Amino acid sequence: MDLQYVRKLVKLLSESTVDEIEIEEEGTKVRVARNSHGTQVYQVPAPQGIPPQAGAGVPQAPLPPAESPAAPAQPSPAAAGLHEIKSPIVGTFYRSPAPDAAPFVQIGSVIRPGAVLCIVEAMKLMNEIEADVSGKIVRVMVENGQPVEYDQALFLVEKV
Repeated sequence: MDLQYVRKLVKLLSESTVDEIEIEEEGTKVRVARNSHGTQVYQVPAPQGIPPQAGAGVPQAPLPPAESPAAPAQPSPAAAGLHEIKSPIVGTFYRSPAPDAAPFVQIGSVIRPGAVLCIVEAMKLMNEIEADVSGKIVRVMVENGQPVEYDQALFLVEKV
């Protein structure tokens, strides 16, 4: 599939009232969709070993969203009386100061404001994340060595 072909699809989409075009050709799937910020183009390799469907070049109506079983309602941490300690930066979460060292805190640890809970590494800088409340750690929300986002919950604390 060449770039000119994709450009034609984008132009066709912009000149019509259709919100999305999806085409599969020679093992490559191209999806051009309109959103509130303009037009986006996605190109994804088609799954191998699946024979082409009859009428593959004919646009099909989108399928309705699948009904998902109702998940039991989880109370928010605030509603459960818990405080979330969140990451102030994007980086990598570490529970201990060194790979062979014990974690700063564990479930059940009692903490005070200013206590170091973990490290978030960002751009080769080790940033100590400190407690902002007194309480007991009831849940560690991130696995050691995992990336974290800004404002992502790291710990749930039961305030005392």
